Amino acid sequence: MYDLNKVGDNTYYIDCPTNLGIYIYNGNKACMIDGGSDNDAAKKALKHIKDNGWTLEMILNTHCHADHTGGCAYLRKQTGCKVYAPGADSAIINFSYLNPTYLFGGNFPVDMENKFTLAAPCECLPITPDILPDGIEYIHVDGHSFEQLAFRTKDDVWFMADSLISAATLPKYKISFLYDIDKHLDTLERVSKLSGRLFIPSHCPPMEQVKELAEINRANIFEVAEDIKRLCRDGATIDELIEKLLSEYNIRLYIMQYALVGFTTRSYLSWLSRKGEIAPVFEGTRLMWKTV
Repeated sequence: MYDLNKVGDNTYYIDCPTNLGIYIYNGNKACMIDGGSDNDAAKKALKHIKDNGWTLEMILNTHCHADHTGGCAYLRKQTGCKVYAPGADSAIINFSYLNPTYLFGGNFPVDMENKFTLAAPCECLPITPDILPDGIEYIHVDGHSFEQLAFRTKDDVWFMADSLISAATLPKYKISFLYDIDKHLDTLERVSKLSGRLFIPSHCPPMEQVKELAEINRANIFEVAEDIKRLCRDGATIDELIEKLLSEYNIRLYIMQYALVGFTTRSYLSWLSRKGEIAPVFEGTRLMWKTV
């Protein structure tokens, strides 16, 4: 783990829990794709960069989640590199307390002050086409976060961020974290049609094609949606629904898991209510969600 792997003339990746990309341009300048989950990951990435005589010029973050951006502040302090992220996500990297705040739905408990939800704040600018190194392009793969990007290097290597969840992970956790179900479904459709020599999702090994995995991810969404509709036939509060889903999928409960599952459950309810398949119903002072 944390080995440097060459996958193109100018393209490398570091295999770790959140795969990191390194793209070399203009001789010895390095652009990282995501900043690592924490300072330890950042230190290991920076050692590879220095050992090869490269200079870290910028970090292009795919999105704002702490497991992708936790090393950005350290890398910026050590090298003076510029840090970028898409749109609204760049604001959350600047003001990192917003990440656990929106996950929990209010001021967050101390149990959420960890590297998985609360990265160190880091000065970060929005990504625009004009700041990209020669040989890198991006597309939006929104839905998992407010905004999310996948990057393609001139070596025809795609860094896919969290647009795809591995086939091994989906059965284990079932409810993968999503902000906007509609946008994520659009992303899966777009991703399934991409051409490329190699695809590197953030949390699974590189692969030569992604169409099959995209379809597995898509099928999982509709399976979860059907389960939610079944569990809401007689009406359920959000907490009751979360309890049923945790039990249904045998997911171990702790405060961060509750926040992640709860956030995504609300996203599913919003999506299904917009489709007219589930409706909010008030019973006295209780907000219930009931299948139409």
